[in-house]
Amino acid sequence: MSEAVAIQRPAVALPWRFVRLLPGIALLFAIGYAGKLAETLVKDYGKAHHLALPNIEYVLWAILIGLVISNTAGVAQIFRPGIATYDFWLKAGIVLLGARFLLGDVLKLGGVSLGLVVIEIGVAIAIMTVLGRWFKLKPKLTSLLAVGSSICGVSAIIAAKGAIEADDDDAAFAIAAILALGAFGLFAYPAIGHFLHMSEHAFGVWAGLAVDNTAEAAAAGAIYSDTAGKVAVLTKSTRNAMIGFVVLAYAVYWASKGQAKTVQGKAAFLWQKFPKFVLGFLFVSLLATFQTFDKAQIASLANLSRWAFLLTFAGVGLKTDFREIRRQGARPFVVGALAELTVTAVTLGLVLAAAAIFNL
Repeated sequence: MSEAVAIQRPAVALPWRFVRLLPGIALLFAIGYAGKLAETLVKDYGKAHHLALPNIEYVLWAILIGLVISNTAGVAQIFRPGIATYDFWLKAGIVLLGARFLLGDVLKLGGVSLGLVVIEIGVAIAIMTVLGRWFKLKPKLTSLLAVGSSICGVSAIIAAKGAIEADDDDAAFAIAAILALGAFGLFAYPAIGHFLHMSEHAFGVWAGLAVDNTAEAAAAGAIYSDTAGKVAVLTKSTRNAMIGFVVLAYAVYWASKGQAKTVQGKAAFLWQKFPKFVLGFLFVSLLATFQTFDKAQIASLANLSRWAFLLTFAGVGLKTDFREIRRQGARPFVVGALAELTVTAVTLGLVLAAAAIFNL
């Protein structure tokens, strides 16, 4: 009897896990769709009444609606498992976005971006390390902040936490700081870009370089324009691809100090940490390059990509709880904010220079 029960449990568990996700996914979809409706309604109202209303993209509406819900009524437990899938929708959206890029364009942009990414990583790590020491933060907290700000935010912090054997509290502080700064960047970066009259391409590269979390980088670019959103995702994906090397370097450093396990098999470690969705993006781009898809199929894949991102942006709003962030303390935010402001200025200068030299 016990054997029969043990055999049946996995079959029952899998559908139940899927059912648990449905309320949250439905909420993501509802908020995303509400964002699209809000954009359309504002546009139609402006046209009907001959008013010059600001054009607020559905991306920003979805984030704002999510923020209002998470910071007022809050998110009930029943929705949280499904909301946590927003990272999956982000990666799915990036993979599908590959259909809109020919491989030659990817390699060309990747070449320019790669040089800027390498500089950005070095600058972010150096600044965060110096500031962490000045403010006397715990060394491993400083390492987590440096990894998060230089590569891909929360994902990099989680990857580094296990590699350097950091405390849960350190990871919580670092994640809270990165999330708070990412939320600020969503609104500040597009405003700065418009003030400086940056091209869509240049702004997308800057967003991909300067915004930490992939979701927020994609959202900041999409708020600016559709083209900027595409470029931001591609640039950010180039940056994400460096996660294995940076985390490996920190793992080796802390192991040499006797405060983390020695890394066995560096090649296997790099493959484990490498973001696989980047390979998916390149594969779909390769298929598009060889004209595997016709125009109708590319349009359908692009539409699916937009919907995947819409669920992602709704999740960004719902996952950002300013009350929880405030409870984490001030010092990591001060260090993070100073570092981010410096990285923002440096990357902006780099992008403006690249725009002038390479016609970015």
